[in-house]
Amino acid sequence: MGAQCSVRISKGKQAKGQNSREREVDHDHVFHTCQKEASAFNFIMKNIHEIPTFILHMTEITKLNLSHNRLEKLPPALGKLEHIVVLNLCGNQIVSLPKEIGLLRNLRVLFVNMNYLDELPEELGSCKKLEVLSLSHNYLSALPLCYSDLTLLKKLNLSNNWFTYIPSCIFQMKNLDFLHLGSNQIETIADSIQLLECLKILVVDNNNLHVLPKSICSLTSLELLNVDYNHIQTLPDDLFKLMKLTRIAYNPTDKGFHIINNPLAKPLPAMVEGGLNALFAYLEDRTKED
Repeated sequence: MGAQCSVRISKGKQAKGQNSREREVDHDHVFHTCQKEASAFNFIMKNIHEIPTFILHMTEITKLNLSHNRLEKLPPALGKLEHIVVLNLCGNQIVSLPKEIGLLRNLRVLFVNMNYLDELPEELGSCKKLEVLSLSHNYLSALPLCYSDLTLLKKLNLSNNWFTYIPSCIFQMKNLDFLHLGSNQIETIADSIQLLECLKILVVDNNNLHVLPKSICSLTSLELLNVDYNHIQTLPDDLFKLMKLTRIAYNPTDKGFHIINNPLAKPLPAMVEGGLNALFAYLEDRTKED
């Protein structure tokens, strides 16, 4: 693995002693050092509003962390960093991604959490090697249909946005094993959810769900299903088929079935209190009666 390179910009009294030419020399030195030695470059919490030009010339880096700055936009020249595998833009003030992000054909991990995105460019769908895409804490309400081409995607985080439904392109991401849609305004889960056969973790807590579709019972790989804080009154009879849900879970990080703070109709609250085995036994008996 290559060396990891980071930059520290002098502040206070030391910064006052530098003229602009000295700062240019510092950046030039960093650029040449990182090009030769580093595969990763961190430029975190530097209070910058735009990406320094020297970073855009570091065409050999594979990991770039620009998180927790004050970036408002990204330049088209970002597309020149064609070897980038991991790009972290978390915790900035970015309102849109440039279409040139689609030129990052080696990109596998993209974090744009905690920004101001209200839409995404279709060109991101050209990054077909993406395996992890995290877009939580933005203002998104839809995804481009062409994102169905992201078939290698394994982990998708869309929590804390404005979705009222699960975008249809997600159902074509057949390799997803982690899908986080918590803290949105989702009212229903389409039957197409059954297409995501590899899902191990599905989080849809803090939404507006009133029912769970029977099709969710086809996701037999599920190890964590979180529907806390919704408006669910009944549960599908076939829920007992989700055998990898091993318990009623209460800690958000625990595997199992999360069902607290839902207005479940009787006798379901008592069944839940009795544990998952009791709940599943009740639901299975109900299918036999039908």
